[in-house]
Amino acid sequence: MTSSNIQRHGSRNGSNGSSSNGHGANRQPALRVIPLGGLHEIGKNTCVFEYGDDIMLVDAGLAFPSDGMHGVNVVMPDTSYLRENQKRIRGMVVTHGHEDHIGGIAHHLKNFNIPVIYGPRLALSMLTGKMEEAGVTDRTILQTVAPRDVVKVGQHFSVEFIRNTHSMADSFTLAITTPVGTVIFTGDFKFDHTPVDGEHFDMARLAHHGEQGVLCLFSDSTNAEVPGFCPPERSVFPVLDRHIAQSEGRVIITTFASSIHRVAMILELALKNGRKVGLLGRSMLNVIAKARELGYMRAPDELFVPIKQIRDLPDRETLLLMTGSQGEPLAALSRISRGEHPQVQVKPTDKIIFSASPIPGNTISVVNTIDRLMQLGAQVVYGKGEGIHVSGHGFQEDQKLMLALTKPKYFVPVHGEHRMLVAHSKTGQSMGIPADNMLIIDNGDVVELTPDSIRKGEPVKAGIELLDASRNGIVDARVLKERQQLAEDGVITLLAVISTDGVMAAPPRVNLRGVVTTADPRKMSLWAEREITWVLENRWQQLSRNSGGKAPDVDWMGVQREIELGLQRRLRRELQVEPLIICLVQPAPGGTPAYKGRADAEPDSRPAPRGRRDGYRDGNRDRDRDRGDRAPQAAPAPRSEVAPAAAALPRRELAAVGAAPAPAAAAAPRSEEPEIAPNRTRRRRSTAAG
Repeated sequence: MTSSNIQRHGSRNGSNGSSSNGHGANRQPALRVIPLGGLHEIGKNTCVFEYGDDIMLVDAGLAFPSDGMHGVNVVMPDTSYLRENQKRIRGMVVTHGHEDHIGGIAHHLKNFNIPVIYGPRLALSMLTGKMEEAGVTDRTILQTVAPRDVVKVGQHFSVEFIRNTHSMADSFTLAITTPVGTVIFTGDFKFDHTPVDGEHFDMARLAHHGEQGVLCLFSDSTNAEVPGFCPPERSVFPVLDRHIAQSEGRVIITTFASSIHRVAMILELALKNGRKVGLLGRSMLNVIAKARELGYMRAPDELFVPIKQIRDLPDRETLLLMTGSQGEPLAALSRISRGEHPQVQVKPTDKIIFSASPIPGNTISVVNTIDRLMQLGAQVVYGKGEGIHVSGHGFQEDQKLMLALTKPKYFVPVHGEHRMLVAHSKTGQSMGIPADNMLIIDNGDVVELTPDSIRKGEPVKAGIELLDASRNGIVDARVLKERQQLAEDGVITLLAVISTDGVMAAPPRVNLRGVVTTADPRKMSLWAEREITWVLENRWQQLSRNSGGKAPDVDWMGVQREIELGLQRRLRRELQVEPLIICLVQPAPGGTPAYKGRADAEPDSRPAPRGRRDGYRDGNRDRDRDRGDRAPQAAPAPRSEVAPAAAALPRRELAAVGAAPAPAAAAAPRSEEPEIAPNRTRRRRSTAAG
């Protein structure tokens, strides 16, 4: 591709598509590497390699929601860039089968095709089940690879799969040959010299590429702050053996289902100590079934007992292996800790072992689960000092060994939070890589590589997509903000009866749910009444027009927004609360007698705003419109849901108003509203930002 073509392509996609070592004719094509996830975070690892007209994807993972993401099941990277350029996608390569590397693929296939996906047998076997469940098996071709296999992706990428060692079996580092040079993409790794499955890290191939010349290394940074070498996986075997052998009651172990080596050791120890194994958790059942089917795990069928039958065995002969090591609310161990599991209840003689460490962000959930289990009388074994867990990610010395073997000209730390990337860059400098030859990047940043340069290009759009429990519905920022309002300040529903003549035909119905306030119901009703009256007196002409028919055309959505905004501002000023406010306007026929308002209410002396022609309030002027306005004491209301009789309404309209409970009535039209009310802001930063 010529330089001019790259420039045209770059302007189309929001970046220049080239790197410059000089001026004019010296401009040359660049390899572009674009992480869409996995930077400044743990999870949703997704990376794009782009050269010329070819795009190759490396992994596509997911992450788990934070506490503020109400109703969100999983977090995906924003793939707008890939959807816009899907015709250029030539294929994907997968490093291993952890959820943070393959969990997003089935979802992405619903939005764009991937011609072919290359990866290890275990990872693609797990991916097959996800694709069948999502109904996207026809959107790609899965092609398994073996160590040292080389595949061609598009015209410009050749990828060699180099066996590495990790907490999951069948894991690879990638050597990617491109027109500008060879790039090593480590994936997740550590140097384990005594691997459980006997599959050693192929350091010879790394050294070979290092001797041939590696242009750039993209390396796992997860444990960049931890000195030394990461202990081998086999080091937990004797510790787990001691705990299982010494326990007089049941042994309950939780770990990552995808930690195939750990699970294989636990099954081996159960067999050695004469214990039958009961499995709990869908992912645990699925992963063990796949691993046994493919030969990554060997255990006789008679070792396993259905969970409904294992209760009949002596505790001394029982081992329960389950999910829940991260405190997930719906995982097996979490449900057991809350006493909600139908088959398993905690006994004082139980020994519960957490053979995993909390992922950043999950610590509170994990310790809460541990506390609940201890309160039920169980002995809980957890923590780094117990020797029951080792990481699958290399420490500083592992990272130094990777740098020494590959000898890269340029270095980009990836896969980790910002402090981890900074620590890894310092390790790179200690190994002789100049600071000018390294970049610390974020999701959406573009690394542009030529044989003689590394630089940041113009970034592409990156962020997050939040999926609900169905993994089909997208929870957008507006929906998440409303859920946060509901969780933090509650909801107020308001039913206003307004005739097409622009008069209030009945007193408003106000209902509070989850709102902590000192205001009594009659005051809330009076405030709502004043906001409705103000809108009708000052906004009605802008919100309705006579089209020549029997009744004027009324912007009822605009009326609702105006009332919501006014009541929201009043509550923020008077009570310092910001509940979600949902207003439903019930239209009444023209000529309906007007509701006169409270006899004991003082008139609203606020001046009508000037200079607005769009029918919406001026935020600066509206800030002072209620200054000096104090709500007088109204007659006591008989109940919290303020709904005095509206004798002036015809019986049919009264029935419509009275028959619909305020929350349900307000909810339906709210979901049809195309946009959130303007200027609705929160005191707290939304976790969906970015």
